[in-house]
Amino acid sequence: MFSRLTRPQAIAVCALPVVALLATAVFAPLPFSVAQPGQTTNVLGEDKGDPVITISGAPVRDTRGQLRMTTIVATSPDTRVSLPDIIDSWFRTDRAVMPSDAIYPSGDTVQEIERHNEKQMKESQDAATQAALNHLGLHAKDVKVGLKLADVGGPSAGLLFSLGIIDKLDGDGTGGDLTGGRVIAGTGTIAADGKVGAVGGVALKTQAAKRDGATVFLVPKAECADARAELPKGLRLIPVTTLKSTVSSLGALETGKGSVPSC
Repeated sequence: MFSRLTRPQAIAVCALPVVALLATAVFAPLPFSVAQPGQTTNVLGEDKGDPVITISGAPVRDTRGQLRMTTIVATSPDTRVSLPDIIDSWFRTDRAVMPSDAIYPSGDTVQEIERHNEKQMKESQDAATQAALNHLGLHAKDVKVGLKLADVGGPSAGLLFSLGIIDKLDGDGTGGDLTGGRVIAGTGTIAADGKVGAVGGVALKTQAAKRDGATVFLVPKAECADARAELPKGLRLIPVTTLKSTVSSLGALETGKGSVPSC
């Protein structure tokens, strides 16, 4: 036999599942990662005491300026990210909430993801070397290039690797530096044929670039809007689509001759 509930009792009973759901949403791990600006590294210099770029088989120039590759740092796929974490990050310009599967291969372990990122980095380095040598009309059998960057994975340093190789071997082609002595940062994948690809996280990477002294940021053209979203004051965006056009843009920036594209 059942007794009839009063109205307040009925409301309380109905509210219990809602409260339980809210508690679950607040404290349960969610399929998101929180990303923030990461390290930048001058590919013309050293990383942890070792040269990032080493070249043999051809004369190497002394360079001025910097070419800084940029990164983001994201919570690992096994980190518990809860609703309060997401809400806090959502309202901060130095954080971004991203679906975990947009950063990491779905279903992989941390070790598998690390191996995947290392593989992507190696493939990116090979493509960057080939693209740079093709641009200069040189052959890999004659010129040997080594690329070394600790604790960084993925393909997004490809463009900066290629530019660093070109600057060390040929500069701006007229005896000067490709950088014009500036601190230039950027991001973008590179294919052996010189095509530049999008990478993601550019709004955070521009912040890392500005933090570390850059005045110019090279961004894949398709990601101009993302780069403008939280663009730090005093950082100039140059959209890029190919290695050849990037070199031309840097030359025009230095000499004042020709047009420098903008986002």
